[in-house]
Amino acid sequence: MLQPAQPIGIFDSGIGGLTVAHAVSQALPHEHMIYFGDTAHLPYGDKSTAAIQAYAVKICDLLLKQQCKLILIACNSASAAAFDLVTAYVGSKAKAMNVIDPVVEYVGQRFEGQTIGLIGTKQTVNSNVYTKKIDDLQKSITLHSLATPLLAPMVEEGFFNNTISESVITAYLSDPHLHRIKALILGCTHYPLIKKEIASYYQNEVEIIDSSEIVAASVKKQLAQSGLLNNAERPYKKFFVSDYTRSFEASTKIFFGKQVRLEQYPLWE
Repeated sequence: MLQPAQPIGIFDSGIGGLTVAHAVSQALPHEHMIYFGDTAHLPYGDKSTAAIQAYAVKICDLLLKQQCKLILIACNSASAAAFDLVTAYVGSKAKAMNVIDPVVEYVGQRFEGQTIGLIGTKQTVNSNVYTKKIDDLQKSITLHSLATPLLAPMVEEGFFNNTISESVITAYLSDPHLHRIKALILGCTHYPLIKKEIASYYQNEVEIIDSSEIVAASVKKQLAQSGLLNNAERPYKKFFVSDYTRSFEASTKIFFGKQVRLEQYPLWE
C-alpha cells in the first residue's frame, strides 16, 4: 500500500523538466522528491516512439526502486509517446501522471468554442496527442499546433531574454498558423523560461498556458484525493542524470531556481 512518506518521482529527457519539478516543490513543499534527467539520450523530441518507450520503462524501474508513490512524466514528448505504457508498467506500485492531461482539462474548462495554439517539439506536435485529447472533450475547441525545435536547445544554451531569443521567438510566433488565437499552450518544459518573452510578443493579449503550474496543482490534487499528502519538515530532494557533465549541473540553476547536485545513474551499464 502506498504511503504519504514515499517520494514523488519526476523524469524528463534532460533538465527542462526541472521547471515542473520546481513548480511541484513550490506547490508541495513538504514532499520528498526524486528527479531523473535522461541526459544521455536527449532530446526526446526527435526520437522514435519505440526508443522513448524503452527509456521510460528503464527510468520507471529506477523510480520504483526508490519507492516513489507517484511518477510524473515531466516531458511532453515522453508523455505523448509513453504514458499509456508507463501506466500499465507501474500498475498499482505507483500513481502515474503526465504533463498533457492536466493542461487539456484546463483548456476544456476555459476555452470552449475558441481557437488556441500550441508550440512544442516535433515529437509532441507530430503525435497529435493534444489535438486528439482536446477533440475528445467535444467542446468545439480548434487547436493550431506548430513545431518549434530551436527553442529548447536555445534555452539550454542560455539564449533567452536577449536579441537572439527575441528573433527566434518572433520567427516562430509570426507563423500564420498561430494567428488569431485566444491562448497558447507551452508544450515543452523548457518554455516557461521564455514565457515572458512570448507574452511580450502577444502584448499580453493571448493567455500563455504554462503547463508547469497547472501540472503542479494537478499533482497536489491527485495526492490529496488519494490520502498521500506528506508533511515532512525537512523533505529530501535527489537529482539523477544518465550522463553527468558540469555544464548540465551549472544549467540546473536556470531551470530549478537554485543549484542542485546531480548524481550519475546510467540507464544501461
